[in-house]
Amino acid sequence: MQLKVQESLSNLQNRFSSSTADRKFGTFTGVFVPTVLTILGVIMYLRLGWVVGNAGLVGAILIILLAHVVTVTTGLAVSSIATNIRVGAGGAFPLISQSLGLEVGGSVSVPLYLAQGVSIALYIIGFSSGVLSIFPNLPELPIILMTFILILAIAYTSARFAVRVQLLILAIVGLSLFSIFLGSFAIGGQSGMVNTPVLWGDFPDGNFWQVFAVFFPAVTGIMVGISMSGDLKDPRKSIPIGTMSAIGLTMVIYLLLAIWLSRVATVDELLNIDPGNIVMADKAAWSWAVVAGLLGATFSSALASMVAAPRVMQALGQHQILPSSNFVAEESATGEPRHALLVTSVIVLATLLFAFFGGGLNAIAPLITMFFLLTYGTLNAVVLIEQTLGMVSFRPTLPIPRWVPLVGVLSCLFVMTLVNPVFSLIAIIFTLAIYAYLLRKKLRAPWGDVRSGLFMSLAEWAGERVSRLPGAPERTWSPSVLAPVMNAETMNGSYRFLRSIVSPQGSVRALGLYQTGHRESVEKLDLITQAFIADGVYARTTLLKVSDFESGVSTAIEVLASVFFRPNILFLPLFANEQQVDLENLLNEIAPFKIGVALLARHLVIDLGREQLINVWVREQGPDWKLGMRLSNLDLSVLLAYQLARNWQGRINLCMSVTDLETAIKARAYLNELIDLARLPAKTQVHVIEAPFYEALRQMPGADINFFGLPNDFDPAFLNEVIEIVGASCLFVRDSGDESALA
Repeated sequence: MQLKVQESLSNLQNRFSSSTADRKFGTFTGVFVPTVLTILGVIMYLRLGWVVGNAGLVGAILIILLAHVVTVTTGLAVSSIATNIRVGAGGAFPLISQSLGLEVGGSVSVPLYLAQGVSIALYIIGFSSGVLSIFPNLPELPIILMTFILILAIAYTSARFAVRVQLLILAIVGLSLFSIFLGSFAIGGQSGMVNTPVLWGDFPDGNFWQVFAVFFPAVTGIMVGISMSGDLKDPRKSIPIGTMSAIGLTMVIYLLLAIWLSRVATVDELLNIDPGNIVMADKAAWSWAVVAGLLGATFSSALASMVAAPRVMQALGQHQILPSSNFVAEESATGEPRHALLVTSVIVLATLLFAFFGGGLNAIAPLITMFFLLTYGTLNAVVLIEQTLGMVSFRPTLPIPRWVPLVGVLSCLFVMTLVNPVFSLIAIIFTLAIYAYLLRKKLRAPWGDVRSGLFMSLAEWAGERVSRLPGAPERTWSPSVLAPVMNAETMNGSYRFLRSIVSPQGSVRALGLYQTGHRESVEKLDLITQAFIADGVYARTTLLKVSDFESGVSTAIEVLASVFFRPNILFLPLFANEQQVDLENLLNEIAPFKIGVALLARHLVIDLGREQLINVWVREQGPDWKLGMRLSNLDLSVLLAYQLARNWQGRINLCMSVTDLETAIKARAYLNELIDLARLPAKTQVHVIEAPFYEALRQMPGADINFFGLPNDFDPAFLNEVIEIVGASCLFVRDSGDESALA
């Protein structure tokens, strides 16, 4: 009985999988047809002749080829990356997100979705203009609204029904092109190709680049087929074949049409763009076929975008990128993103009404092209980055030379600047604003991306370059703290202090040392390092099994001494470890590795007080009292005091104990010069006390923390006596020799 139930469940699952696969599209219907119909649109029928009339045959061919540089390079880039990953729903969105992260993918795909949505309104208006050229007495708004409702109804019914309609429209467009071909001959009263073409035009309606800007939107339809990625049976195969074949075919058609137009029409006829004048219809064998093709092309472009745009929105909703993401991410039982379709229809209707009553569509139309170009440029950049990183994970079955995406990126930037610099800037600012918004959302991607690999490659490159340069550690110094603990709570108690001495450019490496059977005592260090990262401090955790604390620390320092970003300060809270630490032995062992030392003795009652006043005790610098590039075991103290003062917004006191008035005068001059050359805050004060050192400690006003140089000959008695006299937290510091407060 159980076996029969399992067989029934298996059969049901297979049927469901089969039915789901049956609903998906192949290369021809899913990618090729919508891409071809979107590219062979209103520009081809109504503006290609105007381009030839302005630029001449050679100029028009040059414009067509230059425009296709963008689409061919982008198509190859998309094809390459599509053969390297598992392409999900949303077209460009998964292609970008799986390489550069959800934030970049979302920030580019939201404008792309809006561009596709607004372009639907453009196509509907183009369709209504075609209808009005046949029936000029009809009211325009009802035609626009009826066209919108018809397109929405077809798309709402199902994508499969929309594709069937597109196949019919493809046949109509094909018939119009066949009629144009017949117009090359003297058939049905047509004169055929009798004119001598003008090779280079006079550009009466604008210069070369202005004419180029008018033509370029004709070739921006390649994203329609790519946006169907979630509805394809095999997107890895269909996207490359469908996209590149569509680009290749339409480019040949545009080139042949340019040649045909230059031979069948005069320059004056080509430049005449009055409503109702369609030069292709006038010169074709059957003018009605060309008008039908115009209507079919604009209708199909609107329909293809109405099917594709909601799928981009649905993909964005599935990854919580949009407001009300769960709503737009839902789909019907047949797999249709109907909620996203309804939202898209609202955007389209609002755009149509705005265009009709406000006349503002022409003003925002260039922004649509900018968003498309931004997407194309990003797709090329994705492939270029992947190729440059050279990671093993990037091994597409359709490899392309590196110059292809490079040309794609540069050409997209060039065309954006050329078409409209103002709208280019607006598009970039809008995209960056979305990126900043998505960063704050802290999105979690179900896949990895190459961002870490990108920065790792940059770090490796930088490390290689640095190794060839003469060392200058004093100019490049920033606090990089190694904090070994045998209990995570010890690190937790030092958190605020560590953050204050390393922020904003420093780093913390938590070293969790544990003995056999006691790993749990340091496992929570990861939570603390994550808190550092959340506060903008680079932090990492390393766990190491050791026999004792001293050997673990010295081993870690010895291993880390050769790494590129090695720690330069050993931080130890005094008497905070669970076992007694032999500091004298430990400090002697690590001395050869040139690492600074900071021992923090926290006051048991007042701790760090108000975190305002910092006393830095300076030893007497006689007899010469001269400041060199390196101070006598004082550089690290001054640098850490500066870090504390900056992050606490506190004040530094430079303190010195002297024996007589003459020395006191020299001491004040020395300390004031130190303030000047070390660029310490202006409110830093000098305190020179004429008394023995321990008596000076008693006379000096209290501070929240006192800095003292740590003698080379470690003396626990000195530390204990100073701590007892000061009655506040103390930091005992030893220079590594690589830092300089005057650099």
